[in-house]
Amino acid sequence: MTFPMTRRDFIKGTAAVLGASAAFGQNTAAPAKKTRVVLIRHPEALDANSAFNEPVIQQMLDEAVSKLLDQNDPVEAFKRLLKPEDVVGIKTNVWSFLPTPAPVEKAIKRRVLDAGVEEKNIGLDDHNVRTNPLFVKATALINVRPVRTHYLAGMSGCLKNYIMFAESQPAHHPDSCASLGSLFLLPQVKGKTRLNVLCALTPQFHGRGPHNFSRRYVWNYKGLIVGQDPVAVDSIGLRLIIAKRRKELGPALEIPPVPKHIQIADTKYGIGTADPEKIELIKLGWLEDVMI
Repeated sequence: MTFPMTRRDFIKGTAAVLGASAAFGQNTAAPAKKTRVVLIRHPEALDANSAFNEPVIQQMLDEAVSKLLDQNDPVEAFKRLLKPEDVVGIKTNVWSFLPTPAPVEKAIKRRVLDAGVEEKNIGLDDHNVRTNPLFVKATALINVRPVRTHYLAGMSGCLKNYIMFAESQPAHHPDSCASLGSLFLLPQVKGKTRLNVLCALTPQFHGRGPHNFSRRYVWNYKGLIVGQDPVAVDSIGLRLIIAKRRKELGPALEIPPVPKHIQIADTKYGIGTADPEKIELIKLGWLEDVMI
């Protein structure tokens, strides 16, 4: 694209995708299987002081992954994702204002261990994943981070979480971080991501500048968005951010700085599904003020 995508372009592009999907639906052939994403919420995921409830978060992760893979038992679900001989890198996020919550990291690691992976073959890292010996030899990755707005990309989600695998992070900043999808084609990453967990426990729906943070723009949504497709997971995360911005900031500001990288990850890099008509969103648990 020669010129930066505007808010109007974004809306027109979304409408075009929806129109194409509708036309596809008129075909007499059997519909293609949709990409599954699970949104789970629990009113007790955080207490009155916004402290994380570790047992509840474990329960949420277990229910979400079990539903994602049509399993009754969470351990069996994780055994479908991982083999005992796997070396598993859990790509977390340590941004100081809104890091991946420790209870979420622990819940994931606990189930990776239950799947039979040895503890010595499990690692958590963020900034050093390119050189961390465990991540260099990893055969499987789990991608986990909170969802928030970003001044360049529009939204920081599972796609942007892999920017630490890039040789040059600034190289992915131009054009609203349009090339983030290419990170999933890097040799160290390609074909290895088994699970994406977008933490929507306390999302941030607005910010200004690269490291802006204000409690004013964070709310206790108490949710997790889980899927095997990072593009589909981020598409659902973006819908949540837009819904909250529409409610709090008004329709004129509902779309953050253009989050074009999600659609481009689908249409250019082919790493997942951005089209909402091709995503099966399953909602579990607490539905009050679910917004999407």
